[in-house]
Amino acid sequence: MAKTIVVKQIGSPIRRPKDQRDTLIGLGLNKMHKTRELEDTPSIRGMVRKVSHMVEIIEEKG
Repeated sequence: MAKTIVVKQIGSPIRRPKDQRDTLIGLGLNKMHKTRELEDTPSIRGMVRKVSHMVEIIEEKG
């Protein structure tokens, strides 16, 4: 079974650079307090790190 992480959006993309807004959309997050379960890969971790001020990792599975 692949490792997964649950990511929750806690910050608004309003008045943020376009690349950060696009990163949130790439993670599947577009509304406040929305959560997504994503595969734990280096690319996903990099995306989460890029917008770490707007998201939080709730839990890690696997």
